[in-house]
Amino acid sequence: MSACSRCGAPFDCAMVDGSRAPCWCMALPAALPVPGPLAACWCPACLYQHMAELERARAAAAAPDH
Repeated sequence: MSACSRCGAPFDCAMVDGSRAPCWCMALPAALPVPGPLAACWCPACLYQHMAELERARAAAAAPDH
């Protein structure tokens, strides 16, 4: 069991738990670098929220000015 470094929620992280199976996050597109080995993991809710925020920012930047 791991704790999200963003919100503190507990979640399963295969990397921290020592599982031989890939972690759930490995199926997602790269959204942000994670510093150092086993550091700063985020729970699924925080990572999905962050990815949505990045997508909104990209869309806003790409929108033509009116």
